Amino acid sequence: MKILAIDDQQLVLLPLEKRLKELGYDVKIETDANKGLAIYDDFNPDLVIVDFNMPKISGFDVVNHIRTSKNPETPIMILSGNTQDAIITEAFELGVTDYMKKPLSLNEICARVKRLIGVPQTALANSSENVMIQQRCVGVVIPCYNEEERLLSDEFLKYIDQHTGYHLCFVNDGSKDRTLEVLHNIQKGREDFITVYDCEKNGGKAEAVRLGMLHMAQKEDLDYIGFLDADLSTDLRDFDDLVKTIENSDFKIVSGSRISRMGADITKESARKIISLTINFIIRKILRMDFKDTQCGAKIFHKDIIDIAFGKKFVTQWIFDVEIFKRMSIHFGLKKAKAMLCEQPLKRWIHADGSKLSMKDSVKIVMQLAQIAWVYRSKKSKSKNSEVLEVA
Repeated sequence: MKILAIDDQQLVLLPLEKRLKELGYDVKIETDANKGLAIYDDFNPDLVIVDFNMPKISGFDVVNHIRTSKNPETPIMILSGNTQDAIITEAFELGVTDYMKKPLSLNEICARVKRLIGVPQTALANSSENVMIQQRCVGVVIPCYNEEERLLSDEFLKYIDQHTGYHLCFVNDGSKDRTLEVLHNIQKGREDFITVYDCEKNGGKAEAVRLGMLHMAQKEDLDYIGFLDADLSTDLRDFDDLVKTIENSDFKIVSGSRISRMGADITKESARKIISLTINFIIRKILRMDFKDTQCGAKIFHKDIIDIAFGKKFVTQWIFDVEIFKRMSIHFGLKKAKAMLCEQPLKRWIHADGSKLSMKDSVKIVMQLAQIAWVYRSKKSKSKNSEVLEVA
């Protein structure tokens, strides 16, 4: 029994392909709808699974092609994040056999496939894992410098295996230990879901994140791209909550916040907390935004602002987060930038042992904040002068 699946997001197709092949089906997948139609004509599948929202050729075009082909009765299942009643109604009027709304579980998809075309004789036992097919695809940049001993490889791998739609990009920032070797071991066998970006020289966290974000922005199937600390001081479940917020809103950036509150597991060293509050006061004055915590190492961005936030090198190595928000306010204006940003409290955050930022570094941070205030003040002045010249 043959199945053809067409979707412009590879991160959606790969887990679907794996599960259907485990059930004994002969499966072909394609991210290019034009190529998918050519495969359909040659492959002659017993079932076609297709997304509606694709560039160039839509799911409607695919359905029309099949219904006017040599095998017009081929069952068609729509797998889409589009939940509009008018679209669903039109799909059934065109002759689709089933309509599935993302997100939904692989178990449900497989049950529907079995109902439509039966079960191959070579089928293996059903998987007990309830893996979800998500509506969005997310890239996550994880900067790594000498993380050989601290990298929680098993937790990253478990998350990738159980959560579809995620692509991890580990950036080796010129590590002097075996970090690069550890990263390649994590990637082995999961190359479609894990990228290792190697920087030969140590450029600091700011540059590692920047290069990783720009690299991931080149992947066409990603909707959002964020970054996360390698020590997982921010829980992966919390990061997924940030993603859910940005995909269900008009925000362009959702930033985690480590503010203590009832019901949350937030731990910090007391002295570190006092220093953080002092630095945060200075940051709020520079940004003219009521941020509670700009420096949390968990943030998610809409893909269309990546170049604005990360296109140019940062002035500082540690507090580049402040520069990101400053760039947003300069590019869009303070009022509009505020409407694009969301600060979301985390449920869990633990200060990991071995963090490289000591309390003595606080003096350096204050100096870097002064540098940011000066550099971006100059840029803002130049921007205003350019606007005046254009009006004149």
